[in-house]
This record gives sequence, C-alpha cells and structure tokens, in this order.
Amino acid sequence: MARGFLVVLDSLGIGGAPDAGGFFNGDLPDTGANTLGHIAAECAAGRADHGRAGLLRLPHLDGLGLGAALRLASGARGAGIDADPLGLWGAAQPVSKGKDTPSGHWELAGLPVPWDWGYFPKTIPCFPQDVVAEVMRLAGTQGILGNEHASGTEIIERLGARHQETGWPICYTSVDSVFQIAAHEGTFGLDRLLALCAGLAPMLHARRIGRVIARPFSGDPGQYRRTANRRDYAIAPPGPTLLDWAQDAGRATFGIGKIGDIFAGRGVDHSLTGPDALLLDHLAACVANAPEGSLTVANFVEFDSLYGHRRDAAGYARHLEWFDAGIGPILAALRPDDLMILTADHGNDPTWPGTDHTRERVPVLAKGPYAGQIGICAFADVGASLAAHLGIAMAGPGKSFLVRDDGL
Repeated sequence: MARGFLVVLDSLGIGGAPDAGGFFNGDLPDTGANTLGHIAAECAAGRADHGRAGLLRLPHLDGLGLGAALRLASGARGAGIDADPLGLWGAAQPVSKGKDTPSGHWELAGLPVPWDWGYFPKTIPCFPQDVVAEVMRLAGTQGILGNEHASGTEIIERLGARHQETGWPICYTSVDSVFQIAAHEGTFGLDRLLALCAGLAPMLHARRIGRVIARPFSGDPGQYRRTANRRDYAIAPPGPTLLDWAQDAGRATFGIGKIGDIFAGRGVDHSLTGPDALLLDHLAACVANAPEGSLTVANFVEFDSLYGHRRDAAGYARHLEWFDAGIGPILAALRPDDLMILTADHGNDPTWPGTDHTRERVPVLAKGPYAGQIGICAFADVGASLAAHLGIAMAGPGKSFLVRDDGL
C-alpha cells in the first residue's frame, strides 16, 4: 500500500506571489520578495561566505526541480541552482489571507483559512487590558513586561534581567496573529510557562488569534538563549485536513516537528519533536519504518526561526545546504510506491527589510511514481494530491496534480 510524506521547509518562498502588494513588512509591501532567489544572489555575490563559500549548491533539491520552480514562480534564475529537473515539480500559491505558519500548513493540507485572523495594533501598549489582566491572573503576578511588537531574541536580551528580578512574564507579538510569552526556565519555570500559555489560549483563540507561543529561555544577562522547549498553542483548524482524512481512513499518521502544535493535535497519532538535526533523523526513521498506507507530515522550522526572521542570508544558505545533504539518502531510501512532496508554507526573505514573513509562492517538488511539470497550482492541491496517492477520501477545493510516469 502506498505511503505519503509531506515535508515543509518552513519559509522557503520562491517569489512571484501575485497578491504580494497587499502584504507588508512595516510600511513596505512584499512585492519583489524572493527568499530563495535572493539567498542565491547573496551567495553568488560572495556576501554569504560565512561558514560556507561560493554559489548555493543544492544538488538533490535542484535535481527535483527547485531551481526550475524558482524560474517558473518568479522568473528569477538562481546561480548554482539551474538543473533540468526529473520527476514532478512546480510552484504553489496561497489564497488564505495570512502569511503565517497555520495558514500555510492548513492550506497545504487541503483547508484554506476561511476567516480573517485577529492581530494586535503596533502600539505601546498593544494588548487589551482584559488580556493583560488574564495573563496576570494565570501567572499570579502584579504585572507583565513588554506589551509590544518585538523580536523575540531582542526583547529577551532587553527585558530578561528585569523578568528575573520581578518574575513578570515577557509578553510580545509581531505582525503575525500571535501572542508570545517568554520566561526563564530556571527562575519562572517551564511547567509554569506552559500552563500559563495553555490557560490563556482559549481566550485568544476566541478572538481569532492564531497561536499562543511559549518561548522559554535560559542563561544569564548578556548570555540568554532560547531553549528547545518552545510550545505553540494553536487554534484548531476549522474543518478536516489531510491528517484527519488519513486518520479517518484508518491510516497511521506521524507529525514531525511542530506539526502536532500547528494542527492542535488533530489527526496526529505519533508526534516526534526536536531541533532540525533530530527531525531529519525522525524523517529517515519514518521512511525506513512507517507502516504501509501511512502519512508523515514534517516541518523544519529553523529556516524560518533562526535565519529568516533574523535576516541571516548566510545562515539560511548553510541550513539549506545542510538539509540538501541530509535529504539525499532519505530520498534514495523511498520505496517505489512512496510519494514525498517537499514544499514550504510562506516566505521569509532574509534580505528583505523588517523581520516578518514575506508573501510568496512556494516550490512543490515530488519524488515518487509521477513525472511532469505541475505548473502553478494551489496550496490545497498538495493535500489533494497526497490524498489521491494514498487512495483516501478527501473534502475541500484542492485537485490532484499527479501524473504517473508510466502514463497511467
């Protein structure tokens, strides 16, 4: 029985979104943003020679069609990623009104987001007083710190010492539909932070705030570092997704990385977490051992969290080259009837002003018993195609783009 694998390289956009002018980083529209294209250009210009050198080299991803997808989506030619692809490849564009992680993943899984997300104004303070009061009640404190739009690493450095002195949680947001709470694992406590976020989530989900995110950190002033114990409390998808379709059909489902959080635990039988290096091992293990008919969905978040938001083009390039080297043996280990689709959920151009996601098309690269050019498809077509491959019933607007390489 066929198996399916959906692998999301978080934020690997390829430019060209026709509605990019309606999305912004600060006052600048995302028109012209191109995560992969601009990283390749930085590498070609010698501006990404930090821990790596020369042109961007991604032989496995490029062989599947990454460079071709970039050219299709945006017209950009990435120096070093110019292979003639084999197999099935194309580009996808979103219709959901957000450029965030839940919107992208739900839509890839066949469910475009049917509502406008809630956001917080870019003011100081930015949170409603009743939300602040609820945080204080749940945390047992007399106040909070932050109450603003901020970069997570910057606000921890700026307010971490004050947080340790007072015990008040650091609360902040971004242009995304999120409420983030940072707290020191040693002095505030990880379990206390997770309980705070879990308790606050229903109130904010009712206002269409997509995620309450626990951001634990450790260390001392001047040497703070975020730990691997992040937890996202996401609003539940408003309808069934690919994971639900598979589970309802009696198939085993595996979520690697943030998938369990992103889908609020729905449709996920087995959740495997950790940093990206461990997640690659988890993916290899699923390819080796997942049962027939199963579905595995993986998210590799560090492209976005460590390099995109921090506007680190060299780091992003290093991580891409690391991932490409690691995915090669995994692709080679796929069984003849397996289908693995590699894609992304949004962009996060590390050369773009600001620190937020960018509205872009994304690559769709498929390794399996199919061939041909997909062209420009919808995000929801990815979920529909995996459902068709698995032979399970689906609902939603997506349409399968699969064409077997034997003509069937």
